[in-house]
Amino acid sequence: MTLRTVRGLVPALLAAAVLTGCSSEPDTGDGAKAGKSAAPAVKAAAKGGTVGGAGSGCELPVTFDLAKDWKPKAVEIDPDSEFAELAKQGPVTMACEIDAKPAGRIGFLRVWQAKGSDASARKALEGFVGADNQPSKITYQQVTVGGLAVTEATYTTYSALLEEDMRAHAFAVATPKGPVVVGLDGMDEVEIGDMLPAYELAKKSVRVG
Repeated sequence: MTLRTVRGLVPALLAAAVLTGCSSEPDTGDGAKAGKSAAPAVKAAAKGGTVGGAGSGCELPVTFDLAKDWKPKAVEIDPDSEFAELAKQGPVTMACEIDAKPAGRIGFLRVWQAKGSDASARKALEGFVGADNQPSKITYQQVTVGGLAVTEATYTTYSALLEEDMRAHAFAVATPKGPVVVGLDGMDEVEIGDMLPAYELAKKSVRVG
């Protein structure tokens, strides 16, 4: 079973159990500029803690704020395990899973890392998006958060369960230990919309170290 297949089944498994800063014009991945449109307002999420440092649940090359009641857990998989492939997407490997269920939502923020890689954040993000489930309508944008360059991708993936495209959001930053990608995964469009404030909180507060 491939990672794309498993990620396509995530909604079924789950069902069973304002950024501040300067930004550049978005582009569609091939160098063409995307048309500007007014982004929908996203309400602010209440902060519930920080992840990335020692004792935070996941020790990472970055730190960022968590929405209230979201719970982080480190992901450690033996590289020789038959499940090792499931923790990879393109050039990055899952390092942390932040569960929204304690906050009443069905989904996760997942942190991925290309350990030791000298690839740029943009290249890592492009590889991550390209390995998702039938990605389309891809737009990249670079923003600045507290002096840190952050590359973001917004796109759609295809849900075989729902038989429709779903929105997807991910951002990436470069660190001395390799690029880090943070992606939002939800059961459906409603859950993704409800969890977007938590994603925005992570994006606007991300720091290296």
